[in-house]
This record gives sequence, structure tokens and C-alpha cells, in this order.
Amino acid sequence: MSKIKLSKEFIKSTVKLALNEDLYPSGDITSSLINNDKVVKVKLISNQSAIVGGLLFAKEAFSLIDSKIKFIINKKDGSRTSKGSLVALIKGKAKNILIAERVALNFLSHISGIATKTNEFVKLAGKKTKICCTRKTIPNLRVIQKYAVKLGGGTNHRFNLSDEYLIKDNHIASSDLKNLVLKAIKNKKGKKITVEVDTVNQLKSILGLKFNTLLLDNMSIRNLKQSVKIAKKYYETEASGNVTLKTVKAIASTGVNRISVGSITHSAPAVDFKLEI
Repeated sequence: MSKIKLSKEFIKSTVKLALNEDLYPSGDITSSLINNDKVVKVKLISNQSAIVGGLLFAKEAFSLIDSKIKFIINKKDGSRTSKGSLVALIKGKAKNILIAERVALNFLSHISGIATKTNEFVKLAGKKTKICCTRKTIPNLRVIQKYAVKLGGGTNHRFNLSDEYLIKDNHIASSDLKNLVLKAIKNKKGKKITVEVDTVNQLKSILGLKFNTLLLDNMSIRNLKQSVKIAKKYYETEASGNVTLKTVKAIASTGVNRISVGSITHSAPAVDFKLEI
């Protein structure tokens, strides 16, 4: 599976794109009104309890605007912060800090939001069931979002379409389930194979074939329990479909190994941070 790489160069290039978006074509015309010699100390504060993530992105935003700005981290990525707590201290020229402020906070808020939402699911699912993300990510932000999921205690599913075979309902509707599975087994070349089913009868039709993971989609709790009981000695089991904070505990109680949740990346609320001069 493709690995999530947050190299210095990746962070720098990603933040640079965000700053260009914010500053093209004339820069920060409002902050340019401030005397650039004024040096300030600014507190980066969390307005809510959260799992912090994205501090290196925030730090890079300030550094790219002014390499002399000091960004002193008080919390580490993956740590929990409470409302009103100090996350970082920033020292430098006021004008340059203000130019980078929104981009820095956007990265921090988004990454922390995903990490925090993921952690809520992880706690409810318990220690025996993994919470996995999906490919339901914002285009071009997948690396960042999957990194955030790991910060929250979640597990990364496949990164892209080349990572593993995932035979889903629309593949099956376009062909034959058993035939597709047999073809994947023949051509796997070291790749994992996951097969989605939405009925117990579908499961029984492929039971015993040599693939890795059985994805149980949109099943009732009763059918999930039955399917896990049938399949657990053959495959890793995963549940998906309409997973919420209200339902995840019951789904985990069926004994399923993994639960995939699209909402932790595509609709996690941003965490509220502020700069206080």
C-alpha cells in the first residue's frame, strides 16, 4: 500500500500553493498598512477540546512568509488540547504574522478536525475494532487527510486504486461476482483483495475463495453478526455504510474487525483555533 509521506519538501510545496492562492496577485493589501517593524508575541490558542494536527504546516506558512518568525510549539501533533490551552507561541513582525495567519489556521483546523472526529469513532468502537478511512477525500488533499486519520488513532484504507483490488457493488453489477473474484485471485501479484457483499447469500456464494477482506456493506446488525460468524475463520471482516457516532458501537459489537467511515474525511468539522496578540 502507498505510504503517507509528510516530508519537509511535501509540506513546503503544499503550503506554498495555499499561500499563492491567498496572496495572488497583489499580496495582503490590508496587512501592508501595518508598520513592518512592529514585533509582537502571539498566542495560538485552541477554542475547544481537540486532537491537534497540522502544526508543521502552520509553522511552514509563517516561515515561508518570514524565515525570522519563531514558531514555538507547545503541543505535539496527535496530542489532546483543551479549550483555552496554548498550542504554540509565535514571535515576529506583526505584518508578516498576519499575512500567514489564515493559511496556517486553515491547515491546523482541518487536520485537527479530522483527527478529532476520527478519535471519537475510535473510542466508541473499542480496542478490538479498527476505524478506517476511505477514498472519500477532498481532491489533492488525500495525503493530508489520511495523515490526520492516523493522528486520531484511525487506520488508513487503500490510498488509491492501484493499492489493492476492491470489488464493489457496481463492479458486480457490471459482471459476475464469483468470476471477478477468481480473476482478481489469478492476477493479484501480491496485492490484497477485498470483496464487498450486501447479503448473506452473496457471502455464501464466494465463501472459501482465497481473498483477504470481506466488506459487509449496509447490512443490518443481525445480518452483520451472522456474516461475521460465517466468515471470520476465512477472512478479515469490515463493515461499511451509514456509520455514525450513534451506530458505530453497535456495529463494532458484531465482532467485525474493521469499520470504514467516509465522514471522518469528507465532512469532519474544523477545529476552532485563534491567534491572540
